[in-house]
Amino acid sequence: MSIKEAWGYVKSDSYRYTGSCSLIAIFKIFVLNPVFRWQLFFRMSRCSFIFNYFRRHYSKKYGLHIPKATKIGYGLYIGHGIGVVVNPTAVIGNNCNLSQFVTIGSNHGRAAEIGDNVYVGPSVCIVESVKIGSGACIGAGAVVVSDVPPNNTAAGVPAKVVSRNDSSRYIQNKWTSNI
Repeated sequence: MSIKEAWGYVKSDSYRYTGSCSLIAIFKIFVLNPVFRWQLFFRMSRCSFIFNYFRRHYSKKYGLHIPKATKIGYGLYIGHGIGVVVNPTAVIGNNCNLSQFVTIGSNHGRAAEIGDNVYVGPSVCIVESVKIGSGACIGAGAVVVSDVPPNNTAAGVPAKVVSRNDSSRYIQNKWTSNI
């Protein structure tokens, strides 16, 4: 990945946090928000070993265990970033929110595939190769072991669809390529 491509991801993440992708906004959020600081190093870690060093440092410090090989789309937002663990085979779409203590894992083969504009609540476990459709919402404490259709809300243990309304309203400052 080139630095220009990685910087595009950084700008999209900044937009999700602040509603702006200007250099001033990026600098402010970098200084004030340690999770965004980790995200900047995560996005740039494919470009330089120095960024990778800082990514690993902040990963240990904040418990953000997301390997740099994980495919994550534009506009990632990690609220209260602590205790987030993602399997390197997971695929996360654009404009996704991950809350604290989220685990996206697999013991056998591939991990989950998460669509665009998905909200994942606190303490959620997404297990194995499930598909979570675009616009879905996963309620706090859910254990997802089966697919969640697009624009549905799932909650419980095991997670079941509890609402069929468009749940993407939880996604603020959606990044689009024309911003």
